[in-house]
Amino acid sequence: MTSYVQYVQHFNHSNYSFQFSNPETPGYVGFANLPNQVHRKSVKKGFEFTLMVVGESGLGKSTLVNNLFLTDLYPERHIPNAIDKIKQTVKIDASSVEIEERGVKLRLTVVDTPGFGDSINTGECYASILQYIDEQFERYLNDESGLNRRNITDNRVHACFYFISPAGHGLKPLDIAFMKAVHYKVNIVPVIAKADTLTKQEVHKLKKKILEEIRANGINIYTLPDCDDDEDEEFKLQCDQLKTAMPFAVVGSNQIIEVKGRKVRGRMYPWGVVEVENPEHCDFIKLRTMLITHMQDLQEVTHEVHYENFRSDRLSGPGEVDERDSGRKQRLSIRFNLTLSSHNLIALVPTRFST
Repeated sequence: MTSYVQYVQHFNHSNYSFQFSNPETPGYVGFANLPNQVHRKSVKKGFEFTLMVVGESGLGKSTLVNNLFLTDLYPERHIPNAIDKIKQTVKIDASSVEIEERGVKLRLTVVDTPGFGDSINTGECYASILQYIDEQFERYLNDESGLNRRNITDNRVHACFYFISPAGHGLKPLDIAFMKAVHYKVNIVPVIAKADTLTKQEVHKLKKKILEEIRANGINIYTLPDCDDDEDEEFKLQCDQLKTAMPFAVVGSNQIIEVKGRKVRGRMYPWGVVEVENPEHCDFIKLRTMLITHMQDLQEVTHEVHYENFRSDRLSGPGEVDERDSGRKQRLSIRFNLTLSSHNLIALVPTRFST
């Protein structure tokens, strides 16, 4: 008698045949192949990610985004003059581009906020940003409740890079007010802009000051999840280095410069060259690594925490207290505080630039 493990079925039809057979490995059924099925389906469908960039004008937001994804999202960007800035209100500028790398497609949407912090009255300058984030949640909720749920386009904001000026001695009142207004709605990733204007010692002090002020004001920024015990040591070390680098001090540039026979993206000064992708010069590589390796986690936190907070508020009746909503906020706070408590800032080392 032939067991089903040895069973072979032949199907013939018009000179076209299929052969169904079981592997020779005893006791192997085949459901270990499920991850490959999920992978093929995900690659075929493609991925979606929405990144919001917020910060005062002149901090290099557009340049950094172009450097991160090696694309030009703002080919026709108009730079406002001083008079325009006085009259300007915060606008929401969403640009989408499809990036393909080794057969994997990513529909990247970058939401820029020109005019943020430029007007005299900065108190309400982030109202339109809050409105935009809520509108995307509302849109997703409506689509989720509709009939065509299989083809929902996810335009929710998965991460917000908040650019902090290197000129100050910490956070400005506007920085604190904005982050407190949105930290339960979006994953905030604080970024120190134009780090080439600071020495390594100044970067160290500024990072420490910013983290102290973030904690003192009860602001929850995005923190990397703890690694599982079965993760390899190299990945654990990478995560530890990313955690200690936050907030990331970055440099951006559209210039390609030749240094010792190498073409690099950087900025040239009388005393040397600052290389954007040199980890000794800034945290650009760490920021990009964090974004790429934790893109899925950013999406999960958006869906499971921030979107659920919004959804609970929408579905709860007037005066009702949603305990699940409170639990999610506590989860976010605990995750942030655990990371902060074990945060060891980068060691002070002399600045080394290419000459």
